[in-house]
Amino acid sequence: MKKATGEALAKTAYEAAQIPFHGYLSGKDSNLEPIIRPFPNWTLKEADGLWCAAFVYFCCREAGYEIPIRPNECITCHLAGCIAWEEFAMGDSRIAYHPGEDTCFPRTGDIVLYNRVFCNQPHDHMGIIVQKLKNTLIVAEGNIQNQSGIISRPMDAHIRAYIRIPDGYTYE
Repeated sequence: MKKATGEALAKTAYEAAQIPFHGYLSGKDSNLEPIIRPFPNWTLKEADGLWCAAFVYFCCREAGYEIPIRPNECITCHLAGCIAWEEFAMGDSRIAYHPGEDTCFPRTGDIVLYNRVFCNQPHDHMGIIVQKLKNTLIVAEGNIQNQSGIISRPMDAHIRAYIRIPDGYTYE
């Protein structure tokens, strides 16, 4: 099994984003089955347009992180929901959680949580940082207009928090 690292997560996310995964697009059936497979009773139709957090989970697992779909720290839902990632990170002291205004913190392989990007709600979108520039993040995301991709995002007030899962992390 791969040793889970932030670098491996960034590489995995970059490659997965370029497949690209997508929900139901004009004339195309969804290819999200590998993304939603871990989440029981979640259908392709239900996931359509709502799968950014599941994409992050998929990438974490592919990069070697051993994390259940619903760690005990997740109160609201399983890790197919952005809020669950925040609950997970804040509840496990081994995981670093930093507010978005901490512009010195993020690095390649960190997870970024956004506010008011997707549907004008708190913690409504997320992705995995593949590169940090001066005031910009290059991020692999699922569900950018219902498909995966690499996008440039400013380091601004839309960033809710950064999550760093330590190298070699295994949920216990």
